[in-house]
Amino acid sequence: MTGRDLPVWGFLAVVVGYLAIIQGGGLLAAEIAGIEADEAFTTASNVMITMWIPLGAALVFTYAVVGVLGWWRPVLTDDRPVRRWVWAVPIVLMAAIVLAIDYADLLDKSVVFVLTLFVATQFVGWGEEGMFRGIGVTTLRRRGLREGQVALWSSLIFGAVHLSNLIGRGPGAIGQAVAVSFAGYFFYLIRRVSGGNVLNSVLHGLFDFALLSGTAILIGQDAYPGAVAAIAAYIVLAVLLLVRRHRIEPVPASTGMVPDPPR
Repeated sequence: MTGRDLPVWGFLAVVVGYLAIIQGGGLLAAEIAGIEADEAFTTASNVMITMWIPLGAALVFTYAVVGVLGWWRPVLTDDRPVRRWVWAVPIVLMAAIVLAIDYADLLDKSVVFVLTLFVATQFVGWGEEGMFRGIGVTTLRRRGLREGQVALWSSLIFGAVHLSNLIGRGPGAIGQAVAVSFAGYFFYLIRRVSGGNVLNSVLHGLFDFALLSGTAILIGQDAYPGAVAAIAAYIVLAVLLLVRRHRIEPVPASTGMVPDPPR
């Protein structure tokens, strides 16, 4: 194995640093700029201050850690293939994204605002996938965990991290953490089926963009109908993966031995 070693506790420490940058940086940037919580998505400049600054810093931090560890190859590429039918996971997720985007309300916003929000959500996608499916998966694999354990623990850690949103969202963050754990497994499979950390990063950002397009920019709206597409995608993928859970790993290569003739 190339690169420096990182124990699991070391990865958890890196995650804490990542969270501190996002949560602390976001609050500090908003405080300095005098932006209230309900004003974060009202203008492009507010999105830049409340999202670009902390998320951009966290993104730089993530890949700086990758560079220090010398893990560019294992983070950006994945040599653990899965069966071809697993391509259904990114396809279903992409369909949900297309259906969930609130096109009507985005058209009421400026092009600059839409592009600003798009870039912000890509920061989320590339940062979180780099941290959890990149550094996290690589750390667990180097500890010798079986692939099923790698998938489980990397997804649970990913979900648990979102409990930090209790600071701003209250008890609702608990349900989000559970949902995010499932999403983490979906992104893990996308990483493996695509052979790298690019497609899952892009789709992660697009998924967040779709949801934010119909929730965050609409002040006072309690529910967004497009979110049904996201929920439906979770259900479809959960059922599909439950049914075919024993057909994810590649078929073992033939040993070349001739079987005994039937008696």
